[in-house]
Amino acid sequence: MAVCDTCGNDYDKAFTITQGDRTGTFDSFECAAHAMAPTCAHCGCRILGHGVEAGETVYCCAHCAQHSGAEGLTDRV
Repeated sequence: MAVCDTCGNDYDKAFTITQGDRTGTFDSFECAAHAMAPTCAHCGCRILGHGVEAGETVYCCAHCAQHSGAEGLTDRV
């Protein structure tokens, strides 16, 4: 069995996710999201969808990006 990197649970159905040079072992998608998903630079929520980017900065939505001073981003067209 493998131990979840987030919660420490020793679980026979654990899985591994690799993102670039980062790798983690998790017992659930919830634990994987807590460890691997980026956070919005404005509100701090975990970005589980596409999000938006302004330069090197990632936001959960255009609204948060605009509040941080980014221009020209939209959530839908």
